[in-house]
Amino acid sequence: MTIGARAVLRDPEGRVLLIRRSDNGRWALPAGTMELEQTLRDCAIREVFEETGLTVHQVTPFALYSGEGLTTSAYGQPYQHVTLACRADSWSGELLRETDETIDAAFFPVGELPGTAGFNTRRTLEDLARFESGVPFVLS
Repeated sequence: MTIGARAVLRDPEGRVLLIRRSDNGRWALPAGTMELEQTLRDCAIREVFEETGLTVHQVTPFALYSGEGLTTSAYGQPYQHVTLACRADSWSGELLRETDETIDAAFFPVGELPGTAGFNTRRTLEDLARFESGVPFVLS
């Protein structure tokens, strides 16, 4: 089992921040795995900073994904990932387009995401929209 967090950041125009991952070139939400003795809140904040240079000040969790399927590690071992999705309610700083973990970062209108933005990114944004319209916390 692995545990992590992903964060949704929006600019004043409502566009969503995506990072282009250096490991596979796909566009995704800032996310990653929790470190020992770290809270999920702090994991989300740390991952955003490491991948974008932005400092998140406050988050609201809106979904917890645990799934029924297994993923295979680079070493061929099966594992299940549990991810907390958070909305960044306030943040500051200058966006870094490249970091050790990313090859690009940019804000996109929700309806105009890059083609390589995967299922998890799209599902998370749909769940956030439902949460903000009054649907309770997503637990799956």
